[in-house]
Amino acid sequence: MALTGQLMVLFLVIHALGNSSIYFGWLNAYADRLHALPPLIWIFRTVMAAVFAVHVFFGVVLTLENRGAKPVHYAVNKSLRATFASRNMIWTGLAIGGFLIFHLLHFTLQVINPEVSAVMNRDALGRPDVFGMVLHNFQQSVIVLVYGVAMVALVLHLVHGIGSSFQTLGLNNDRTMPVLDRAGSGAALLIFLGYMAIPLLIFLGMIHG
Repeated sequence: MALTGQLMVLFLVIHALGNSSIYFGWLNAYADRLHALPPLIWIFRTVMAAVFAVHVFFGVVLTLENRGAKPVHYAVNKSLRATFASRNMIWTGLAIGGFLIFHLLHFTLQVINPEVSAVMNRDALGRPDVFGMVLHNFQQSVIVLVYGVAMVALVLHLVHGIGSSFQTLGLNNDRTMPVLDRAGSGAALLIFLGYMAIPLLIFLGMIHG
């Protein structure tokens, strides 16, 4: 779980950096170059799907093992260092999984709002109009709300997950754990802001065509 989780965090960072090309008017060029080699794209997608599946599998196994280890609830429930994020990892994980399906249908398969899909519309240079697709979708409050709820689930999952992944790898002691916890929370917040900035700026009219 630790290794697959860190691989997915790395993917999130790279994906957010790619998305940031929208601020410079380069989103269509970025998307066009990204899809110039379809075999590589599908190899990458297959690897990431396998990483995600392994992470989910061990997440479910770990949750069941933890519950099976204490089948009788304590009369007084005291969780040392337990936080809301750590107690609800399985639920935030399931929320992220559900959102991932929605996101793939939305921007990869483009079956949600197909009338503004990049496949059906081209920019002035004849490239798939990814910018136009993103712009029209994030002008809708329901879409922005869905992404907002999903990003809250993501930041909660990462706040606990990033720090605990380093602990799993044995990089923890009394001196390093507070630093790793703060670094993990900071990284989770930056990822949250990186992903939510685009929908909010478009919805508020600060990014427009």
